[in-house]
Amino acid sequence: MSDDKKTPQDDHASPANPDNQIDLRRQSADAEHAAKIAGDIPPRSEPDRPVAPSHRRKGRHGVGLKETTSTGHEWDGITEYDNPMPRWWLWTFYATIIWAVGYMLAYPAIPMVTQATQGLLATNSRKEVAAEIDRFAAANAPIQAALVQTDLAQITRDPDLTSYATNAGGALYRTWCAQCHGAGAGGARGYPNLLDDSWLWGGSLEDIHLTLTHGIRDPKDPDTRWSEMPRFGVDGLLDRQQIDQVVQHVLSLSGQPHDAARAAAGAEIYADNCSACHMDDGSGDRGQGAPALNDQITLYGNEPETLTRIISQGPFGVMPAWSERLSEAEIRALTVYVHGLGGGE
Repeated sequence: MSDDKKTPQDDHASPANPDNQIDLRRQSADAEHAAKIAGDIPPRSEPDRPVAPSHRRKGRHGVGLKETTSTGHEWDGITEYDNPMPRWWLWTFYATIIWAVGYMLAYPAIPMVTQATQGLLATNSRKEVAAEIDRFAAANAPIQAALVQTDLAQITRDPDLTSYATNAGGALYRTWCAQCHGAGAGGARGYPNLLDDSWLWGGSLEDIHLTLTHGIRDPKDPDTRWSEMPRFGVDGLLDRQQIDQVVQHVLSLSGQPHDAARAAAGAEIYADNCSACHMDDGSGDRGQGAPALNDQITLYGNEPETLTRIISQGPFGVMPAWSERLSEAEIRALTVYVHGLGGGE
């Protein structure tokens, strides 16, 4: 009974399905081809020697055919042949060698014990740069002399001096000042903003000139601007609670969120310890470099945590004196440039 019943086949796998005929014929052809290849290839004791390429070389008696010789190197059946280089490539290579020898003889090239050979032309790029600097220095000498001889207040009234000082001062600022005060003079934490009108030591031409000349807290300059805020926490002048109360009072001076009760307690501590420099109303004192506390322009930040650290440890920023690095004309040019950034008085 089971013999009479046919088992149904899956149409997707059935050879009778036309869609499967292509795959079946392809598999059969691949099998026949593989069998034929295996039967036709006789066993060989060593691989075939490759046929060496040939090239035509024109001689005195016409064009002849010469076989290229092998270098003797072979990898995985690939032989390396000794083909001649193109003539144009060889002549170019020889020309570069001749050029290198001539350059070595004409210019400084060979290092010796104390210095390199100077070459037949007796010149080098350092001498050329030095000569170019001297040429520009000689060209700018008259206007630099006028810049030094003119009173600071009168420089901005002379269009030629103002133009020269602004351009020269901008170059000097980008070379010596942008690292701290920023390329746009916007400053950063611990480095004053030169674009606003909030100055620690004054923003007039005379004040800026003095600051640039002698610096701030520069130990190498005896005439440097000097002030030092006490370290109230480190030196035990105030305890943590008192410092916190002073912080709340400082926040209240600039209208920032604060705790009124602690700020009131800190007002008395502020009057006894801080008002001598920062003034009773927090307006500051430029003569001492004491910043104003009644605005929200701060050098190190006005967060409670930052104020606590400053009162406890005391900041001690240093600006170098530029009188040893820049000439008087350069300092004056830099003074005019900084004064003209927007915050000058």
